[in-house]
Amino acid sequence: MGKDQQDDSVRKHVLYLLRRGDAHLSFDDFVRSFPPDLCNRKIQGLPYTPWQVLEHMRLAQWDILEFSRDESHVSPEFPKGYWPEPEEPGTPVLWQKTIDEFQNDLKQMEALVEDPSTDLYAKIPHGDGQTILRQALLTADHNAYHLGALAVMARIVKSSGD
Repeated sequence: MGKDQQDDSVRKHVLYLLRRGDAHLSFDDFVRSFPPDLCNRKIQGLPYTPWQVLEHMRLAQWDILEFSRDESHVSPEFPKGYWPEPEEPGTPVLWQKTIDEFQNDLKQMEALVEDPSTDLYAKIPHGDGQTILRQALLTADHNAYHLGALAVMARIVKSSGD
C-alpha cells in the first residue's frame, strides 16, 4: 500500500469514528431518541443535567476545532470555560441550538480531516506537539465518552418520567 492509499485509509477510519462512533452510540441516534423536554432534568447524585453535558460536548469540540485551524484562537479557561454555569437551565430551544452548533462544528472537523491538502501528521505550528490526526481522535474520543454518559442519563430521566 502506497503512502497516498495509507493516508486515504486513515482519513476514512477517522471520519467513520467522528460520524458513527463504530461500537458507540452515534450523536444523531442519541439526539433523535432523547425527548428535548427532559433536557433540564436533574438526576440525583449527578452535578449536570443532560443539556449541560451536551453543551459541554459542544464547547469542547468547538475549542478543539478552532485550535486546530486558527493560530489566534484562545481556549476558554479550564475547566470553567468548558461547561455552562451549574445553575444555567436548559430548555428545548437551547437543546436544539446546542445540537445544531455541535453538528455544524463536527462537519467542519470532518471537512478538515477529509481535505487531502490537510497534512494529518504535521505538528500544528501554534501547538505543542498536536496534529490534526490527534485533534480529530481527541474529538471522537471525547464525544464517545460523553455520549455514553448521556445514554445512561437518558435511561434514568426517561424511566423517572413514567
